[in-house]
Amino acid sequence: MSTLTGFALAVEIGDWGRFTGATIGSFVGLVPSEHSSGGSRAQGPVTKTGNSHVRRLLVEAAWHHRARYTVGKTMLDRWDLAPAAARVRGDAGNRRLHARWVKFLKRSKRPTVANAAIARELAGWCWSLAVMDDD
Repeated sequence: MSTLTGFALAVEIGDWGRFTGATIGSFVGLVPSEHSSGGSRAQGPVTKTGNSHVRRLLVEAAWHHRARYTVGKTMLDRWDLAPAAARVRGDAGNRRLHARWVKFLKRSKRPTVANAAIARELAGWCWSLAVMDDD
């Protein structure tokens, strides 16, 4: 994720502490809609409610996890500025998101559907980094 995208997320969301990893996805409209009646439960497309700017940023950032994950010079330079715990969590998150892409593609999921799922997970991952203790 670029610096500008991270800054825009921080500005749009403001206080990350008001969310949990599970509720941040619904704030940006990246959770599936649901049509339930009695014992049946049917999920539909994402709700697209909430902050559309944050949703667009996350969806665009999620596409970048589709390509093979490599750690380049820019990433290494950013890691030098980050705390060790954030560096480890960031690398693990990037690897996990790319692995999710690979899993979705092997299951022949439509790329746009897979990307929405990755974007929702990316929202939770960004939340976990934002509320992380600086210890």
